[in-house]
Amino acid sequence: MEQEVQSVTMPRIGDNAPDFEAVTTKGKIKLSEYAKDKWIVLFSHPADFTPVCTTEMSGFATRKAEFEALNTELIGLSIDSIHAHLAWVNNVKKNTGVYFDFPIIADIDMKVSKLYGMLQPNESETAAVRAVFFIDPKKKIRLIMYYPLNVGRNMDEILRVLEALQVSDANGVALPLNWKKGDRVIVPPPKNLDEMQERIDGDYPEKIDFYLVKKDL
Repeated sequence: MEQEVQSVTMPRIGDNAPDFEAVTTKGKIKLSEYAKDKWIVLFSHPADFTPVCTTEMSGFATRKAEFEALNTELIGLSIDSIHAHLAWVNNVKKNTGVYFDFPIIADIDMKVSKLYGMLQPNESETAAVRAVFFIDPKKKIRLIMYYPLNVGRNMDEILRVLEALQVSDANGVALPLNWKKGDRVIVPPPKNLDEMQERIDGDYPEKIDFYLVKKDL
């Protein structure tokens, strides 16, 4: 007998972020009306009171100021009740001094998890995988990360790509491998002969050929 394959909704880069209303540890929120003119990092974790999730949520909490400096709000999520969330937040603060001072969605009905493809049956049918959605101020999905239940995310990389998206938007450039703030950026490749000649003749600090040119910001 063939195994039935369960379809999963998977929002894609460039899609409008699926809208939702949800109860959170900071009160009820509606995504389309939340954090006007700001970026949002929406991230899921499998369950409260679990070890990897505690390290990750603590990582977001301790570096919250860095996200704020990038005009970004954090929203967490797991398939737990609001009572479990509140107890976990209190427990972690009591034991470590770290306070999860951002909304955590109580997605007990799995509504948001299903909207964002966070439930992946071959990994788990009852726990959200470790997903991260980068949503710009126009509520467009700009970047997506998925991790399995047993591997924690990299906070440096989350902040790096968030800043990279913003730098690219602000300056109309692309970012090379391992780019970090202060590194040279890539001039967009030419779209016509005049632009190609400009790349060839232009005075750039780093030029491999007309299709790979870097400059300082």
